[in-house]
Amino acid sequence: MSVRKRTWENSDGSHGEAWIASYTSQKDGKRTRHIRSFDRKRDADDFHASVSIDKRSGLHVPDSQSIMVAEAGRLWLQSCEAAGLERATLTYYRQHLELHIIPLLGAVKLSRLTAPMVRAFEDKLARDRSQAMVRKARGSLGAILADAQERGLVGQNVVRNLRARRRRGNEARADKRQKGKLKIGVHIPAPDEIRALIQALDGRWRPLLLTAIFSGLRASELRGLRWSDLDLKAGELHVRQRADFFNTIGQPKSEAGERTIPLPPMVVMTLREHKLSCPKGKLDLVFPNGSGNIENLTNIVARGLKPAMIAAGVTVPVLDEDGKPAKDDEGKPMVLAKYTGLHSLRHFYASWCINRRVDGGLELPLKVVQARMGHSTITLTADRYGHLFPRGDDGAELAAAEKMFLG
Repeated sequence: MSVRKRTWENSDGSHGEAWIASYTSQKDGKRTRHIRSFDRKRDADDFHASVSIDKRSGLHVPDSQSIMVAEAGRLWLQSCEAAGLERATLTYYRQHLELHIIPLLGAVKLSRLTAPMVRAFEDKLARDRSQAMVRKARGSLGAILADAQERGLVGQNVVRNLRARRRRGNEARADKRQKGKLKIGVHIPAPDEIRALIQALDGRWRPLLLTAIFSGLRASELRGLRWSDLDLKAGELHVRQRADFFNTIGQPKSEAGERTIPLPPMVVMTLREHKLSCPKGKLDLVFPNGSGNIENLTNIVARGLKPAMIAAGVTVPVLDEDGKPAKDDEGKPMVLAKYTGLHSLRHFYASWCINRRVDGGLELPLKVVQARMGHSTITLTADRYGHLFPRGDDGAELAAAEKMFLG
């Protein structure tokens, strides 16, 4: 390798100069000479040193053997499809690539992509995207580079040079500060709100919403639940499949998602009655649409959950431009459902499990709550719901400790 200065005379009589860094690479027994030009000697020297190190480490990929980020992204998507990832996941990845990565980095060769360029990419995204989306797009870019590295198209994954571990920790803490903990009456329906909701439930949505309240199933698990997954004699529900965003039946979200959940007598009785009038279909679904096929999530929320919340008085007022309660044409206050997603009922179920007393007055253990919720780790359950566990008598605990140590 060498760095040298090159000068030339232009057609108008002016002179130009550049610093040339040249090196050779070997592939399939053939040696190839490569040249990169720079305006400054310092940049040429830096490149010379970097290539020397990468060649010794076996990490260097010449520009001529490299491809652009856009092409690498498409190869990555093909790998994801071949791995059998869910259609919804593939859709999200494709959106990250086409909406965020390609517009800003698509025309950059992998061999020329640097950590500062990735940082600039993040900064540009952050101007009109949420921090959560910036992290997801960066994660997809890192996955693209990891896939390209395995294919021998790039020597290193520069996303990892961003000290990702420290950044992830900072971002996670920022998220927690911004979102805060789940709160009863804000994110989780309070017991009196659930009581009012149960009393207001009727018609075709009553069995589904009651099951959601007292089983904590995800929306996809409710929509994919079959009669063969219910043991009404034993009062148990078995989660064995789910229906995704595209109404495709598949396996539970994770291995822990396959689980058994006990049902209260009220839910069992309601499901027995529901079975008599439930639309029949090839999928044997417990909560199908009128044709016996998979019910649409939007329909469940818009026609089932929200009207039930409003009928139960679990609402928040609609405010006008001045921040005052708005009224309709008849002068009545306008309201919206306070909780607008089925996941709020899942949160309630977790809080209900945590605050129940079973087995001679003992609280339901966190490990059991994890199993009921279908969480892959107990850490996830503890981080999300641990603060909901009843606090003990701190005064009594401190008095006992003092007596033990001080007599």
